[in-house]
Parts: sequence; C-alpha cells; structure tokens
Amino acid sequence: MIDFKRSWEDGDLALFRQTVARFIEDEMQPGDAQAREQGHVGHALWRRAGELGLLCTDIPDEYGGAGGDFRHEAVIGEELYRSSLTGMNVAVHSIVAHYLLNHGTPQQKAKWLPRMARGEMVGAIAMTEPGAGSDLQGVRLRAVRDGGDYLLNGAKTFISNGFLAGLVLVVARTDPGAGAKGISIIAVETDGLPGYRVGRLLDKIGMKAQDTSELFFDDVRVPAANLLGGTEGRGFAQLMSDLSYERLLIGVNSLAMMEGAYESTLQYVRERQAFGKPVAEFQNTRFQLAGIATQIQVGRAFIDRCVERQLEGTLDATTASMAKLWASEALGRVVDECVQLFGGYGYMNEYLIGRMYLDARIQRIYGGTSEIMKEVIARAM
Repeated sequence: MIDFKRSWEDGDLALFRQTVARFIEDEMQPGDAQAREQGHVGHALWRRAGELGLLCTDIPDEYGGAGGDFRHEAVIGEELYRSSLTGMNVAVHSIVAHYLLNHGTPQQKAKWLPRMARGEMVGAIAMTEPGAGSDLQGVRLRAVRDGGDYLLNGAKTFISNGFLAGLVLVVARTDPGAGAKGISIIAVETDGLPGYRVGRLLDKIGMKAQDTSELFFDDVRVPAANLLGGTEGRGFAQLMSDLSYERLLIGVNSLAMMEGAYESTLQYVRERQAFGKPVAEFQNTRFQLAGIATQIQVGRAFIDRCVERQLEGTLDATTASMAKLWASEALGRVVDECVQLFGGYGYMNEYLIGRMYLDARIQRIYGGTSEIMKEVIARAM
C-alpha cells in the first residue's frame, strides 16, 4: 500500500486524527443518509463537535478555541473529505472565526468566538448575491446607518451553513459611491431577528448533506457595534487578506478526497471479478491506479509545502490560488477515472465514489472559480 505521508504530521497530530476519525465514525456516518435526505446535519452534531474540541481548533484558547494551528484544521478537513462527509462545513465555520480573530474588535472576539468553539453558534459568511459572485464590487445589499444601528436590505444566495447559521458575516455596501472602499462586513446574530429570513434549502447536485441557502434581509436592524473591526469601508481588504487560508483549505480537502477515492477504488477492483479474475489484475486498471497514485504523491509534496508556509506565515495569495486550482482540477480528473473503474456501480449513490463524483465538482467553483484562480496567478507573472 502506498503511504501518502504528510510532512507536517507528528505523533500528537496522529492522535488527534484518531479522535476526529472516531467522531466521524460514531457521530456522523450513522446519520449521513438522513442528513443528505433532509439537506442539513442539525445543530446537535455541531454542539457535539464543540464538546469534543473539534471546532475552532486553531483559535487561541483565550477565545475558547483549542489553541492549535492550521494543521489541526487540515486534519479535520482531510478526515471529512476522505469519506465525502461534507454535511458539516467546518471550513466555512473556521473561516468566519478567522475573520473575527484577525479583524474583529476585542469585544467582538470575546462575544462570538467562544460560542462558535462550543458549537452553540454556527458561522456563515454571506458574500454571493443573485447578481454578484466572484466580483465582490458588484455587491448590492445595503447597510444604512440609522442612529446606533445599521439597517440591512437585500439578498444573498449559495450561502454554506446558511440554514443553521447563528452568526452570519454579511458583506454589505455601506457607501454606494465608493467602489471597493464602500464595502463593509457586518456580523448578524440570526436567532429571532426581525426581518431576517432563511429561504429554501437549495437543491444541489452534490454535497446533499450540507445546508446551502438563500438569505433575505428586510430592514434588518443590527447594532453598529457589529461592524467588523469597527470601521466602515474595510470589508474588501478584510476579505482579501483571508482568502489564502480559505483556498488552501480547499486544496487540502481536495487532495484528501483524491486519497479517499483512490483507496475506495483500489479495494473495489481487488474484490470485483471480471472474466474470471479480479479487475485489479488487468493492465489498464493497474496503469490507471498507478497514474492516480502518482498525481496524489506529486500533489502531496506541493500541498504540504503550502501548509508549511501557512504555518510560517509566508503563504502568498498566488501560491494559495495555485494550490486551490491544481488540487480541485486534479480531483475532478481522478474521481472521474475512479468512477470508470467501478463501472455501473460507480454511478450509484449507494457507493461512496458516486457521491464523491458529485461532491467534487463544486471544488472548482466555490472559494473562487478556477478561472478566477488563473487570473490571480496571471497577475503575478
């Protein structure tokens, strides 16, 4: 068996990985079919993850986090994506926590981070609108100052964790005439909030267990103290500063899903018989899997170096975009080849590889499309 060893994993992280794996086996897998049917995992699972210290693992313990680093988040993402258990979008939850940690006021950090770490409050970030995706300067949702509050009006769509979210970081236009400098981020506590409405759970082709929703704001009143960082017009810069973290997580998770697809396929072809012998004994099968294993090893070298640079604080936006671009595109190729080796069974939802095939497709879209990644990379040439 080929060992896809990580350069950044030590003994303590290996033990932590075992904890994550047990949580997935005991708490997630038994309810995955129901979660995919209903379109979300429910709040209880988030609270259980919080009880076990599996949320906000790289947030300092002074704010309720586990005091770890990016590697702990990577381990959680890897274990989830290796089994295509995507119902809990821990990555988005962690990204919201990092916006608070890196840009929030001391009061904002103290108010929300401990609750997020305990799983009492699920985090979401509302950027995309029906008419504005990657081009954030096209945001139309308005936040108008009214005394000591902001009034929010508009709509957001494709919001991961949107159905269960207790805290939504809303990208809003606070100055319609200032372009990118007129964008701010406003934290919205959703529980019982007048004028705030969660729309339908969107019917996606994949990631069926993950709640993705429309959000509507109709004269939603939130305290001005909820303005992230306390100063208007910094939203665009705040978003840009944390994109590398998000894009590396997508790269890490994509590579982990490749590993899961490879291992699932290897087991299947060793057991499946055709023409009187295991499918694994055909030269085409061996060559296909050899190529997949090579892609994973090559990707492991690059992604691991990116993780190391993230820990060092030297990962730049261009390299993070390369990680997201390469890994998500490679994932699409690898899972497609694995489905082919499964034959007709690979097209069945009851098989992990069939669910992976659908779950993999969004990796090339969210967090910035492959085309946007290429544009970011090209600008650095």
